[in-house]
Amino acid sequence: MAAGAGVYAMAQCVETVGAGGCAQCLEVASSNIDLCPPNSDGRAVDVGCYMRYSDKPFFPANETADLAPYLRSGKSRVKGAIVGGILGGVAFLLLLALLALLWIWRSKKLHKPQRGDILGATELQGPTNFYYRDLKAATNNFSEKNKIGEGGFGDVFKGLLKNGKIVAVKRLSVMQTSRAKEDFESEVKLISNVQHRNLVRLLGCSRKGSECILVYEYMANSSLDKLLFGERRGTLNWKQRFNIMVGMARGLAYLHQEFHVCIIHRDIKSSNVLLDDDFQPKIADFGLARLLPDDHSHVSTRFAGTLGYTAPEYAIQGQLTEKVDTYSFGIVILEIISGRKINDTRLEPEAQYLLESAWKLYENENVIKLVDESLDHDEYMLEEVKRIIEIALLCTQSAAASRPTMSEVVMLLLSRNSPEIQPARPTFIDSTSRVQGETSVSSSSSASKATVSMSQLSAR
Repeated sequence: MAAGAGVYAMAQCVETVGAGGCAQCLEVASSNIDLCPPNSDGRAVDVGCYMRYSDKPFFPANETADLAPYLRSGKSRVKGAIVGGILGGVAFLLLLALLALLWIWRSKKLHKPQRGDILGATELQGPTNFYYRDLKAATNNFSEKNKIGEGGFGDVFKGLLKNGKIVAVKRLSVMQTSRAKEDFESEVKLISNVQHRNLVRLLGCSRKGSECILVYEYMANSSLDKLLFGERRGTLNWKQRFNIMVGMARGLAYLHQEFHVCIIHRDIKSSNVLLDDDFQPKIADFGLARLLPDDHSHVSTRFAGTLGYTAPEYAIQGQLTEKVDTYSFGIVILEIISGRKINDTRLEPEAQYLLESAWKLYENENVIKLVDESLDHDEYMLEEVKRIIEIALLCTQSAAASRPTMSEVVMLLLSRNSPEIQPARPTFIDSTSRVQGETSVSSSSSASKATVSMSQLSAR
């Protein structure tokens, strides 16, 4: 700046800054100018104050000027933008968090399981839906080579899904009525919520027109009847057979008493018991499953089950309780011990069915003749076999009230010091005589209730 030239300067703070704050602010502004002072004109701005000098007047003579534009410029503008940006960002993040919470709440509400339309059910989740074309491809168009089972309600096929998982695909024959479809949907919803180590798990379903398909987990060792009576007869040792009895009892106890509603299977038989890789049993085919009403009794207008395995009160009168499954379980126990089918009379010169034969051998204290000849005699103890036969006969008592619950059966099988069992003579049903809906029945009029106390079992 030339010698003798005049210098003009000004400084001002905002009105909201006190005297001390203004002095500090101007001090900072002055030091900022000293860092790089221009020759003719310099400006310094700090938050709340403004300073300027020049070799020329920058205000009109004898007039005041509005300094607001100067105070909004420079560092104050930058810092204000930073503060505003931070506050805006925080507000934006809070808005995103709120929207995310609303979306999660709405999703849970939309996907919340609807109250089941099955009798007595609480809230059940729906099954997984498979594409029909995927199941068709998995079973090679339901090829006969892939068929692993068949029954009155449809055939079962082995399938390989795209993810490499092996499944059992069951095609059901369902009527094209709206009621039949409703029953199917209700039943599938029920089955998909039943999960137990001794029950075959339903993975999902599919429906195309009148064709309904259920997808189950695949059991490598097929069904129990094939290992007892088929080409693989003699495969099971005594320990495996005993574990199968206990596993079946636990699965039925879960259905009857541990699930949130009582489920009656109605078709317990050796062909409906599947075995996994370790020969652990899993009860299958819930196509006939029904829920037990609150009054614990139900008269069915339509018989469903397999004669020989079916309890007399259900086969003859249509009276359905969970003790129907108990009776069927007792028959399967006899099949497991003997390796004989319930209706196999070829080994008996008197053409006696398995239950009647078992009772007579028990009466004559000759139960060793009932044991499967393929079993190694060193694998079991005769007293143990006798006790299990007593449990089976207790399960097949004529009066349903005399039969134990399945949870009591589990305790009887596993307990070594349980009460003495003295079963009464059961009712014998000729599964070949069924004329005009009537079943031929013979029983002893002197049959009495078993002496074992159910309250004793429950207390144990």
